[in-house]
Order: sequence, then structure tokens, then C-alpha cells
Amino acid sequence: MMPAALPLFHLHDDSPRARAFDFIHVESIAARAAMQDWVIRAQRHGNLSQILFVAEGGGEMTHEAAVIPFAAPAAILAPSRVAHGFRFQPGVTKGWVISFTDDVAAAAGDQSDAAWARLRALAANPIVPLGSSNEGERLSKLCAELHEESFLAREGFRLAMRGLLLLIAIEVVRLAASLARTGAVTLAPGDKIVAALRELIDESYRRERRLAFYAGQLAMTPGRLNDHVKRVTGVTAGHLIRQRLLGEARSQLVFGNRAIQDIAVDLGFSDPSHFARFFRKQTGMTPQVFRERRRT
Repeated sequence: MMPAALPLFHLHDDSPRARAFDFIHVESIAARAAMQDWVIRAQRHGNLSQILFVAEGGGEMTHEAAVIPFAAPAAILAPSRVAHGFRFQPGVTKGWVISFTDDVAAAAGDQSDAAWARLRALAANPIVPLGSSNEGERLSKLCAELHEESFLAREGFRLAMRGLLLLIAIEVVRLAASLARTGAVTLAPGDKIVAALRELIDESYRRERRLAFYAGQLAMTPGRLNDHVKRVTGVTAGHLIRQRLLGEARSQLVFGNRAIQDIAVDLGFSDPSHFARFFRKQTGMTPQVFRERRRT
């Protein structure tokens, strides 16, 4: 039973501080839990959020008033000011605990701020079971790299740690979003249909942007193809087509000297104004502004 008012900690019983301090800490689950009989009592952190990756073992999480069991492989989200505690399987549970102050997002820029907000929204269901070894291996590798950067503290390690933390957060957001959408984690790389679609897009994106064309080439209906791609990757087939086209447009605008109207023709647009509308819808700026900003 949790007390009515939990103490507000920063990290491992440290006194709370009034202001944020741009902090990232990573350690193995065993490093802290083994010293406390594998039980981390329920508590809240002021401006400190945590992501846990459980590679082996399991246990149960106290999340506000609920007790939720978990088993490896899984990611666990513990946002700041949310009551949480853990009881791990003694001597069995392995993985990583990443703690970071909320202002790390602000230091990384506006785009990452949205990622933290998305992570917090998805944390209403804090346990994210991983559907295959692929997701677990990627998270494990990223956590190990984060720990190495912290341990070695080489030149530029703080910037590297922020980058790795963002990658971890984005990976967990994608997994959690997939779970919320389908009831299972389905972000499986190497899918044969998606691989074939990508190859077709590379061959045909300049002249074909209709989903029906790609579905026909793969002997599928457009709806079935779109559903399959979204289930596997988390995005639609149309999104993959648009991103391939957009990637080529960006490359030509930055690294080439061709006139924008010539780029539009090369990419299969009948009119430069159509290209400009497409580019602005996808990026929020015109091709000309994009080119000027990247070259200054």
C-alpha cells in the first residue's frame, strides 16, 4: 500500500532541486537494485523522467495506485512526477535504467520537445512489451553505447549522450505507439513485402506516385498493402512514396545547382507550382527557402 503523499526525489533519495540541471544518468538495473534487495520503493521524481529496458527476468511495477507485472524483453516508462516503484526478480533481472531531467529535451531543440511530449502521453500504459528480439537488440545496443559514452567521458560525450538518449526515446515512442495502435509491437524490419515495395519505389517514384500502381505490382489491393505496411512499419505506404520523393528533392536542392523548375520536371511534376505545394506541405517551407537556409 502506497502512502498518501510520496516523497519527491530527484535520483536515489537526493534532495529535490528547484531548477532543472540538464542531467543524464545511465546504469544497469542490477547496479542499484541489488543493493536494495531488488526492490525500489514507490517514489516520485521532480523533473526527472526514466526509461528502463528489461533484457532478462522481470518483476512488477508500482504505477500510481496500480501494480503491473512485466517480463523481458520490455521497455518501461516512468515520467517525472508520476509515482512509481519496482520489485525485480532477484539475481535474474538484467537491463538498463536511464534517468534524465526534462530540460534535456529543451536543450536538444523544439523537435525533440515533441518527442518527450509524445513519450509522456504514451506512458499512461508504462509497460511496453517487445514483440521480437530485434527491438530488444536495438534498445540494448543503444543503452550500452549511452553507458559507454558516460563512462569514458571523451571529448563531446555530453552531446553524444543527448543524441543517444533521443534515439532511445524515439525508439520507445515508436514501439509504444505500435502497441497502442494494434495491441502488439509490430515494427519488424526486414519484411519481404515492405522490402519489395521500397525497391519498387526506388525504381518508379519519379513517374508513379499512385498507391494502386505499387499494389498492382505486388499483386495486392491498395487497402491490403497499406494496412500491411502500416502494421509493419507504423506508417502508410503513401508516406513511404512521399518520403522517397521528398528525399530526392532535398538532395537536389542542397547539393545541385539545377533550377527549381528543372528539379520539378525531373521528379515528375507537371508544373513547378505543384512541386512547390507538395514540398511546402511536407516541410513547411518552399523549395527556394529550403535551399537558401541550407546554403547559408
